This record gives sequence, structure tokens and C-alpha cells, in this order.
Amino acid sequence: MGTSKTKTTSSSGIKDKTFSGVGNLIKLLPTGTVFVFQFLNPVLTNNGSCSVVNKSLDAVLIALCGLSCCFASFTDSYTDSDGNIHYGIVTAAGIWPSPDSGSSVDLSKYKLRLGDFVHAFFSLTVFAVLALLDSNTVRCFYPEFESEQKILLQVLPPVIGAISGGVFMLFPNSRHGVGYPPSGSTTTSS
Repeated sequence: MGTSKTKTTSSSGIKDKTFSGVGNLIKLLPTGTVFVFQFLNPVLTNNGSCSVVNKSLDAVLIALCGLSCCFASFTDSYTDSDGNIHYGIVTAAGIWPSPDSGSSVDLSKYKLRLGDFVHAFFSLTVFAVLALLDSNTVRCFYPEFESEQKILLQVLPPVIGAISGGVFMLFPNSRHGVGYPPSGSTTTSS
């Protein structure tokens, strides 16, 4: 009877860890940013038939969406003593903008960490693979690459996704940035 309970607990723990890892991956690649890219990229690249203007506009879109992915890694939120949720940018001194001086929230818990840069790097990497290997982007910027390196275009995204997913699962991000409310109603360390 004890062995059965251990197997159930073990498989339940693996399942929970897997779902947690997938949740962290979803949280680290902002879905709004990806949606905006997927929506605007075909329009700006003219479905892969680009002129110089199309290339310029799409390059700006890719840069802004990449910046958005990185920026999201440096945002967090907290709940004040009145139950209001506040969002801010993580800095070396804590979260900015700081609350009123009368607030009882200890914002020193929200300092910038090395993990924030790691998550920003991998988030940007996943987005870059998604954006730069998109069929419209490939046909627009480097059309010869699609026919010559078809295997690379098929293999690279899952490999980068698996590596990044592993990093996100091993080093979960506890930040609850813009668009992701804090878990629970109490102030938690992020």
C-alpha cells in the first residue's frame, strides 16, 4: 500500500513540475508580444514579398517585439497593505516607482537578480528564433536560405525551445510582471 502511494505522489510531482515548467515558459514569452508579431508580420512583409520599405518596417517590428520580451523580464508587481496591485520596473535598489513613504511593503525583496538577465536572454532567444525563422521573415530577408537550409529551419526552433524550456524549468521565474498578476492576495517575495 505504501509503494502505491509513493508512485502516485512521485507521478503527481512530475506532472506538477511539468505543468509549472510549461507555465513558466508561457510567462516568459509574452503572448501579447507574440500575437502582435504574428498578426503584423504578414502585413508588413507583404506575405514575404518585400520591398525596402517592407523590410524596414518589419525590422522595426522585430526589434520592438524583442525589446518587449526583454523588458517583461524586468517588471514585477506587489500587493500593498490596502490590497491594490502595483506594477513596476525591477532595479538594483528594488522596484520602481516606489510606493508612498507610508507604505508597509518591503520592496527590497524585488531587487534585480542575475536570473532576470538569464530569463531575458532566453526569452529574447526564443522570440528571435520564432521571428527570424518565420516563413514570411525568411522569404523577405533571406529567401535563398529557405531552400538551402530547410532542415535547419525545421530543427532549430524545437532545439532552442527545448533548451530554453529546460532552463526555465530548472530556474523558474517568480516575477509577476506587467500582465501577470501576483499569485495570491498577500505580498510575496518575487
